[in-house]
Amino acid sequence: MKVVNAQQMREIDRQTIEDYGIASAVLMERAGLSVVNRVKHFFDRSMRVLVLAGNGNNGGDGLVVARLLHNEGRDVRVFLISSPEKLSHDCLRQYETAKKMGVRIFTEKLPVLKDLRGSLVIDAILGTGLNKPLRGEIANLADRVNRARVNVVAVDIATGVSSDTGKIMGTAIRAGFTVTFGLPKVGHVIYPGAEYTGRLFVEDIGFPPALLNPESMSLELIEKEHVSLLLPERLKNSCKGDYGHVLVIGGSVGKTGAPLLSARAALRSGAGLVTIGAPDSITDSLMASVLEEMTLPLPSTAAGTVSGEAAVTVLDFLYEKADVLAIGPGLSTDGETVEFVLKTISNSPVPMVVDADGLNALSTLEYKEIVVFLNKLRAPAVLTPHPGEMARLVRMSISDIADDLIGVARKFSRDTGCCLVLKGVPTLIATPEGQCFINTTGNPGMATAGTGDVLTGIIASFTGQGLQPLEAALAGVYLHGLTGDIAVKGTTGYAFTANDLINGLPMGFHSLLSDLQPPK
Repeated sequence: MKVVNAQQMREIDRQTIEDYGIASAVLMERAGLSVVNRVKHFFDRSMRVLVLAGNGNNGGDGLVVARLLHNEGRDVRVFLISSPEKLSHDCLRQYETAKKMGVRIFTEKLPVLKDLRGSLVIDAILGTGLNKPLRGEIANLADRVNRARVNVVAVDIATGVSSDTGKIMGTAIRAGFTVTFGLPKVGHVIYPGAEYTGRLFVEDIGFPPALLNPESMSLELIEKEHVSLLLPERLKNSCKGDYGHVLVIGGSVGKTGAPLLSARAALRSGAGLVTIGAPDSITDSLMASVLEEMTLPLPSTAAGTVSGEAAVTVLDFLYEKADVLAIGPGLSTDGETVEFVLKTISNSPVPMVVDADGLNALSTLEYKEIVVFLNKLRAPAVLTPHPGEMARLVRMSISDIADDLIGVARKFSRDTGCCLVLKGVPTLIATPEGQCFINTTGNPGMATAGTGDVLTGIIASFTGQGLQPLEAALAGVYLHGLTGDIAVKGTTGYAFTANDLINGLPMGFHSLLSDLQPPK
């Protein structure tokens, strides 16, 4: 499903009305009805309903909601933020219709805002066109609603959330549910706006399908139905050699677990063979932990990290045995190790997933040098930084990156020619062609050591099984979060570990594959 900004949504509205002849009043009626249907599903009819309506089309949607609920016998009041003479054309028509049908409409806030307790608030004040901070009466009203801790359903987008960025424009109403129309907006899925959106419902109100999925829209959600179709096929007449050999390079003294987590995740994700290349200083401890995984001891420095001379051993292995390289987990940033990483990445003949200290090695270069370096790679690479690693790569602060997640991800991917997985909430996947995908799975329980190493192993596994880098990233990121959503249920989130994530992968696969099974 595509994700749009305010201008793109306005253009969809315009074309629907002008080119397809669907009246704006029809769209408004359908929008209001879709909100009413959600209200009826989730909230008891005995609840008093307060509709906060602005003077634009969002307010018109709210007036439709008020009228339809009133017609069903519900206790409905409307607080109109503006005087009637300042209403937009469509909003004024809905105001006049609602008045004729007996809906109680107030323009003075005291009678309706005296006691909000027990009310259901419908936020229809401002829609997707907000471009400046809330001030004055609307800002005070938003704060009052939030302090009351009432149930809030936002119409299209919560008042105060920028639909283009997800930023909070001064203050914002915190909704428990948001009902939006046609397509989700950027502000629904990028934080902090996502936090004020609550549970999001995207409703079809009659926009022509051709307008909702044009190639020109390059931002979209990763959805289960798409990922299910990406999973590598498991053939009956096959062997372990058909499902890829993953070489995981990682580990150092004190960080033995990181490459092991990646390796186990790769096996649990369907890889036929997995070898862990690690400094010989930790090989004995690794040997005590591995079962299905194989090991490749590498020359180590005095500090117990991979030495520069290990590149020859690793490259020989890549040419002769491996189908994909995962490099970085637990490697360290020792000077010799950085030299090893850069030499290995630049000469790898197989696709790569670069994470953790693999990324930190890259960040020892200036940004222009990183761009040149990555554009000269012999094989495609997926880079998987978290915000801190991304900040080091692009020489920006974490807060500046957070202010423009999508823009930063797109620019880096375009500049370097690499597929970028920018981990976070949400995780973004950007391509050199300018596409950007937003993940919809995952939970706070996954904010724990090692879950990033697990993701590295999953993406590498899918790459080794024949998926293209973007396909492997899409499937890996979605499955990683989906598995976390399933596995976290038994742990409350507080007790969740990366190992729980690996052990939950069979349940994640089952959830994906169940959609592909023919009905019995």
